[in-house]
Amino acid sequence: MNEPSGAHAADELRARAEAATTGTPYRFRRTEPGFDLIVDIPRVTGERVIQVHTYRVALRPAAGTFTLTDVVRTERQGPFGTTRTSVENGRVRYRAWSRSPDGSERHAFSSADGRRLIRGVAEELGWRELKPATEKIALVAGALGGLVALTTLLGLAIAFWP
Repeated sequence: MNEPSGAHAADELRARAEAATTGTPYRFRRTEPGFDLIVDIPRVTGERVIQVHTYRVALRPAAGTFTLTDVVRTERQGPFGTTRTSVENGRVRYRAWSRSPDGSERHAFSSADGRRLIRGVAEELGWRELKPATEKIALVAGALGGLVALTTLLGLAIAFWP
């Protein structure tokens, strides 16, 4: 397998990712550092919810690596025209199911599907995925939290040991 490098390799990865989205609900958008795959999440609830999941891919052609970050934007429209918007960044894992109001159509979405599509195309071309900074920070914070909890438990065990 050849190691990807240079602008040509980045263009080839973009072209393959775009071709892989043909006939799917994903929309391809080229960006300066790489590309985005965008998909609308079907939701039917009592309130009006619009959710868009973007898989943001940043390419580093010289190193043959990429990072993949999820950006999930949710808008909830409430009474009297009020709108609440939330945005999640990082690695967002979830599944969503919905039915059309008459029950004739059922839609399912898994956030893992878009990542699998991107990773499959990148792997074929020899690209390696690096964890995005947000995921690295979350792992460090989780490890530190676990260390603090363990230290606290040990301290309590020593302090209250008979």
